[in-house]
Amino acid sequence: MDPANLERCQEIIGYQFRQAQLLQQALTHSSACATRSDSNERLEFLGDAVLGLVICQEIFSREGDLPEGEMTKIKSAVVSRETCAAVSNECGLTNLLILGKGITLSSQLPLSLSAALLESVIGAMYLDGGLEPARQFILKQMAPAMAQAMASEHQHNYKSLLQQYAQRKYGETPQYDVLDEKGPEHAKCFEMAVRLNGRQFTSAWGNSKKQAEQKAALAALVELGTVDASELTEEVGGQ
Repeated sequence: MDPANLERCQEIIGYQFRQAQLLQQALTHSSACATRSDSNERLEFLGDAVLGLVICQEIFSREGDLPEGEMTKIKSAVVSRETCAAVSNECGLTNLLILGKGITLSSQLPLSLSAALLESVIGAMYLDGGLEPARQFILKQMAPAMAQAMASEHQHNYKSLLQQYAQRKYGETPQYDVLDEKGPEHAKCFEMAVRLNGRQFTSAWGNSKKQAEQKAALAALVELGTVDASELTEEVGGQ
């Protein structure tokens, strides 16, 4: 056990371990162990679950109007192997990874090792101090990736874009009216239209009210000149 290595890691993560052996295990790759059970693989498994829980809870609390599918896309981007590896590299954790003989830390180190290290450290923090210190570390380190993923998803959330525009421009919230509905109860289609600032915009049909609202919001954004008409063509063509 290298005390300097452990101390540097604790400085990076902003947490002091009560059980130093947990952190030592989190930093140890299976190539440096006599048995795999002594490596960070089990902690990686736990840390992955803790990371997913924290990110899901944060998305759920921040984004009150996002449907499940869009929240899933944001979560997948934030907890991806690429993102976890980038965070591990940027904060300096990767430099502390303990590898077996014949393996060296280099620019060619697989992303999976850096990502696994981050998850292992999170798992160790959770076991040593509970959810709160792990949560604080995750939210601090993942903040840029979270912001980027949310911004990317909002670019295609036309209801959200229209609401932001309406509140900024008119100081009001768009209203969605059901103009018509067709089909049997188990497979209804809905025609929706946006009302904003005393104006009703072009209506749109969808296989659910949420889908029709998104399409109606896009139609309104096109008419308002805030979204290019080509997006309307792509949205309709992609259905």
